[in-house]
Amino acid sequence: MEKEKAMFGAGCFWCVEEDFQKAPGVVSTRVGYSGGKSENPTYSQVCSGTTGHTEVTLVEFDPKVISYEQLLEVFFSIHDPTTLNRQGPDIGVQYRSVIFYFDDKQRKAAEEVKKKLQASGRFPKLIVTAIEPAQAFYKAEEYHQNYYCKLRGS
Repeated sequence: MEKEKAMFGAGCFWCVEEDFQKAPGVVSTRVGYSGGKSENPTYSQVCSGTTGHTEVTLVEFDPKVISYEQLLEVFFSIHDPTTLNRQGPDIGVQYRSVIFYFDDKQRKAAEEVKKKLQASGRFPKLIVTAIEPAQAFYKAEEYHQNYYCKLRGS
């Protein structure tokens, strides 16, 4: 099976990971940190807001089952892309709305989907989702991985 990867920040990574896990064609997910200036940050460092990192979900997917554009649809449906550095009660750069692209094809797709969504009127405010080249991914501590599955005991 040919796999591709995608990386998104859309608030608390526990919820984001669970939503992507439900999408057919998603092979695996990992949560972690990306986009900041420090190497191997810890959760408490990222939460302090001093590292510049964002909580992200790294998604491995089968492009024969789900397209990158369909993953973008999931991304934009699970959070409010019009709030800057915040999702609900979670505030800070670590909760920002961001798409980290791995190649030019992903960048173009992300820009096009964002543009179409803005023009559609689905979001009455400006979409502030950043679209940036993927940076190093630092896997979050093990207790964060598949958090909701662990919480339910499944």
